[in-house]
Amino acid sequence: MRIATWNVNSVRQRMGHLQRFVAERSPDVICLQETKVADALFPKEALIALGYSHLEIHGQKSYNGVAIASRLPFGQVERKVFCGLDDRRHLSVLLPGGLELHNFYVPSGGPDPDREKNPKFAHKLDFLAEMAAWAAAGKLAGRQALLVGDLNVAPLENDVWNHKRLIKSVGHTPAESAAMAKLRAAGRFEDIPRRYTPEPAPLYSWWGYRYPQSYRKDYGWRLDHALATPPLAGQVTALETFRDTRSWEKPSDHVPVIVDLA
Repeated sequence: MRIATWNVNSVRQRMGHLQRFVAERSPDVICLQETKVADALFPKEALIALGYSHLEIHGQKSYNGVAIASRLPFGQVERKVFCGLDDRRHLSVLLPGGLELHNFYVPSGGPDPDREKNPKFAHKLDFLAEMAAWAAAGKLAGRQALLVGDLNVAPLENDVWNHKRLIKSVGHTPAESAAMAKLRAAGRFEDIPRRYTPEPAPLYSWWGYRYPQSYRKDYGWRLDHALATPPLAGQVTALETFRDTRSWEKPSDHVPVIVDLA
């Protein structure tokens, strides 16, 4: 089974990119984040035409939104609300073989890494803390579970292009890295991308729009993750961060991460 996760930054704007990605990598399941469309306007027909006849969507107009498109049937669909705010950031399904797939879009946290001054940063830290509590309370570590998505944290030193310069930037602060560590511990998750590209090698999945040369100069961050619980981690056979999409015309600022399972 091949599972891809991708923050497409508007599913309707990136449908051509999705078609090209499917042609080149043919995932069985695609988890999308930041779909930016109300459910009634989601382009279901286009995904069905690509072979993804099993769809679950959880979106809203203009902001956020997650979706799971699958060639395989699934059951036990859940949409969890975190921090008491139903802003369409989680969707999970149960895939064949009992694989629990959780698709997350964690809040970005705004520009200021001060929870007292910046409510968006406080919300992000609270969201990550609630994710850890949920993983622990649900005893996720004992189940076959894969948690993927744009978690909006680059937790390790070489998950950003310049650790010293960016240590006080939202997305790479010690507080966020600690929150990610607690989440991993709560689910006993293995960081699958870092299994295949261990530190200190750089590993990125996002290059910002604000600096037009960020991709060419490789000023990247690793914000997109694939975390596997112990019962599932041994079934992972490969992982690819598919950087090519960032060079396509009018790309998303994120690229897909692809997990292969035996």
